[in-house]
Amino acid sequence: MPRLEEIHANLLDRLQEAKEQAWLGEVAAIEASLAAEQKLTAMRDLAARHTTVHLGMPDFRSSAGRFDAEQ
Repeated sequence: MPRLEEIHANLLDRLQEAKEQAWLGEVAAIEASLAAEQKLTAMRDLAARHTTVHLGMPDFRSSAGRFDAEQ
């Protein structure tokens, strides 16, 4: 985690420098990197919040023509 924080801070510094120098291609690339990082963080947060839900097994006997005469 500390390494990611360092990378993020570095990206923000590079973004500021690129904007000051009017390096438009560099600005676009850094912004894309930051956006990807934000999406990954959101995906990790979402995955951490959700757990597996058991939905049960569907019963296809009636649709397959296999059902008990007692029913």
